[in-house]
Amino acid sequence: MTGGEYRVADPAELRIDTAFGEIAALHWGDADAPPLLALHGWLDNAGSFARLAPLLAAKRHVIALDLPGHGHSAWLPGTARRYHIVDQVDHVLDGADALDLEGFDLLGHSLGAGIASLVAAAAPARIGKLALIEGLGPLADDGAQTLARWRDAHGQRARPRRMPRVFASIEPAIRARVAAGGLHADEARPIVERNLREVEGGHAWRSDPRLRLATPLRIDEAQLRRLLAGIEAPTLLLLAEPATPYLPPALMEARASCVADIRTAHVAGPHHLHIRHAPEVAERILAFLG
Repeated sequence: MTGGEYRVADPAELRIDTAFGEIAALHWGDADAPPLLALHGWLDNAGSFARLAPLLAAKRHVIALDLPGHGHSAWLPGTARRYHIVDQVDHVLDGADALDLEGFDLLGHSLGAGIASLVAAAAPARIGKLALIEGLGPLADDGAQTLARWRDAHGQRARPRRMPRVFASIEPAIRARVAAGGLHADEARPIVERNLREVEGGHAWRSDPRLRLATPLRIDEAQLRRLLAGIEAPTLLLLAEPATPYLPPALMEARASCVADIRTAHVAGPHHLHIRHAPEVAERILAFLG
């Protein structure tokens, strides 16, 4: 659907105080409905669910977090070097605690799917069902690039920080996001608008520049598969067709075989399936959630 054909329901804002700092969120639907916590992808934000969440809100109270460093959420303290996916598990559980969510369903896209997988393995008693879009576990390490990645990441210490890019208005920022690939302008708009702050001369990105720093040490693939084996929640995995290059079918099949109760489905389209094909993705997720 094009932007002209698709109406996005207005969400409500949330601010959540946690031990890390303030986590921002958008939420849709009846607050008394069963909760569905949603986690976005890398350098996206809660606006990533602007098309999907209103459709899911027919049966769920959808709460989409801005992960730390993204959107309107706080950045890591100035003394911190970089973000690591392992730490995001605590941030998500701290957010759920602050929202008084003892039990909840969990939805993730891309990076958010990797985090959601680890959350489900860490706190199986709290997760009802797990819906994953384009990700099962995070990017992992097979050993081939361990030393090179370690050196490259630490080599970034010596590089000067770039000045933030300033856009005269929102439209050039949207064009920049579109140029990065994967989204049309109408699809990118909710993410971009949430990721801009006013500065002298226009707008700059809100997201923490440290999110772009390389991770020195990834989880080992063998370790990750042992963690995936700890997922007890019924799981739905939606993958793009053709496959995203860093999510090759053989790897996804091997990881899925570690999860006791999982069903996998493929949707034609790009990496942001939940944006490009929101009605189809919503239908599949609602049927799975029951």
